[in-house]
Amino acid sequence: MVQVVSSTGGRSGGHDDAALDEIELAGELMIAATASPGERLPTERIDEVLLDRVVPRPSDRPSDRPSDRAAEEQRPGH
Repeated sequence: MVQVVSSTGGRSGGHDDAALDEIELAGELMIAATASPGERLPTERIDEVLLDRVVPRPSDRPSDRPSDRAAEEQRPGH
């Protein structure tokens, strides 16, 4: 009998979602670098590529969480 041991921790498909996200980001950076006219991808362009993907959910924004709104209202000048 052969016993198969996996380090995936029971995740279906054996893939780590964070690793797949990082691979996708690396791919997007490679595409941007290929399209860049210079030898190096400018820092500003790297930020555009990486930050363009981040779309915060409404519940992730501090002003949408009740505890953060209360803390903001208690700060002087607000």
